[in-house]
Amino acid sequence: MISVVVLVSFIVLGIGYVTYGRWVASRLSLDNSRPTPAHAMNDGVDYVPAPTSMLLGQHFSAISAAGPIVGPILAGIWFGWGPALLWILLGAIFVGGVHDFTSLIASVRHKASSIGEIVKEYMSPTSRMLFLIFVWFALTYVIIAFSDITAQTFKAVTADEAFGPGVAVSSGLYLVIGVAMGLALYRFKMNLKLATAVFLPLVFVAIWMGNALPAGWSERLQQVPVKQWEIILLAYCFVASLLPMWLLLQPRGYLGGWFLYLTMAVALLGALFGGFAVQYPVLNLDGLKGLDTGKLVFPTLFITVACGACSGFHGIVSAGTTSKQVDKETDTVAVGYGSMILEGGVAVLALATVMMLPHGDPGLSKDPNVVYASGLAKYMGLIGIGHTLALSFALLAFSTFVYDTLDVTTRLARYILQEMFGWRSQAGAAMATLITLLPPLAFLMLTQEKGYLVAWPIFGTSNQLLASLTLLAIAMWLLKTGRNPLFAFVPMLFMLVVTFHSLILLILPFLGSLGNLGAVKPDTIVSGVVGIVLLLLSVWLVIEAVRCVGKEKTQAALPGT
Repeated sequence: MISVVVLVSFIVLGIGYVTYGRWVASRLSLDNSRPTPAHAMNDGVDYVPAPTSMLLGQHFSAISAAGPIVGPILAGIWFGWGPALLWILLGAIFVGGVHDFTSLIASVRHKASSIGEIVKEYMSPTSRMLFLIFVWFALTYVIIAFSDITAQTFKAVTADEAFGPGVAVSSGLYLVIGVAMGLALYRFKMNLKLATAVFLPLVFVAIWMGNALPAGWSERLQQVPVKQWEIILLAYCFVASLLPMWLLLQPRGYLGGWFLYLTMAVALLGALFGGFAVQYPVLNLDGLKGLDTGKLVFPTLFITVACGACSGFHGIVSAGTTSKQVDKETDTVAVGYGSMILEGGVAVLALATVMMLPHGDPGLSKDPNVVYASGLAKYMGLIGIGHTLALSFALLAFSTFVYDTLDVTTRLARYILQEMFGWRSQAGAAMATLITLLPPLAFLMLTQEKGYLVAWPIFGTSNQLLASLTLLAIAMWLLKTGRNPLFAFVPMLFMLVVTFHSLILLILPFLGSLGNLGAVKPDTIVSGVVGIVLLLLSVWLVIEAVRCVGKEKTQAALPGT
């Protein structure tokens, strides 16, 4: 039964948080008497202390997005749900949770500095520049993948009805509600509990309004091409990333967190009490052999599950926006490590929507967002909610998670360019945002529909490689401040092996076709060129780290040092 698998998985994740999460926290000597950057540097725009519950919701919704849904579903279909589930549980506890928590507390301890600044302090200025370039590349692929996935959601159809237009309208209303809540909280000083009671129900009104669109409106919106939706989403990214955090990011992220909790509750209750049997095989032998997918379980499984077990993007969020809002140091355990454990739970529940389908079911051929939404709709049908309304709710939930990530990702990429070039003005912020969005715009306009399937292997690889490089920086910080870095070094080494292997697999087809580039697919060229750039950057960074450790040992051995 699915209920047994899900229940055991959540118990394992909970034990991991209570035991290993707290053990890691004990190694870092959290101290609430230290003023956090949100208090010491409060500017009312970027540095703003947030209540733990609000920050947890905002951070969780920002890091979750489509990654822990799309990745586990694809991995479960390709290799069977057993390998995917095992990596989700082990990865979230021993790799992803450690990565997210340590990157958050390291940033808080360094005036909410980015990981790049920490790299500079504990490695070298060259390492910082290499790391920032790598991060910027990785973030642009997040924007590409999630913009395209969301645009596909706005075009979603089933055999007898188009759901996408309603989801698009509900999504727009959701953003308006977020801005209204920000104004209520910060301009009119509304109490958070009262604001929650007022604005959270309005999200469900937005779902109903999207579901009740007049037929004419729905038909016109259904005619909007996917590429046009992608342009609209990138325009949203431009505007949202320049607004003050209190106006949109914080309130929208908070509402998104509630939405995410509710979606998890629906999925959890449905999986536990719905009586659904496990029908999909625990091992997909064809997939494991790489025969029908062309993908080998190692390393493809790890880079495909991606955010459901470990994500370098989480560390950038932790050290980019979240660290600027931490109220006190002990909040970092729940916000950092706890959010990754919750995300592991999201991944398990997403995987359960594959487990309930038999091998060969036509539903498995649909986009992962539709597989996920269809599973949630089945759960909601158990309590009498109509399929149309349930599917609309599930698809809006999916796009809501992505909105939170798109906003944060673009803002973080903007921070990186501003940091690299010293652009401190509003004009500099706008220019950095524009430069960030140009590569995603070009990629999405030049590729065919569902370009995210082209970008996903690069996204997954760069994302996991970013996690290993962040853990490398954390290990250097721990080492140079007299702490044992082993709990960061071991997962770093594992992820480095996985991602280097994956990059080589992406590069080889491109290298093999250099003699006849005219006949090569654009996908192969993009994967090959980007793979070579990422591999060179990461190898260079590792060399820099080894040099810094060697230099430190040499200085320590000198007389008088």
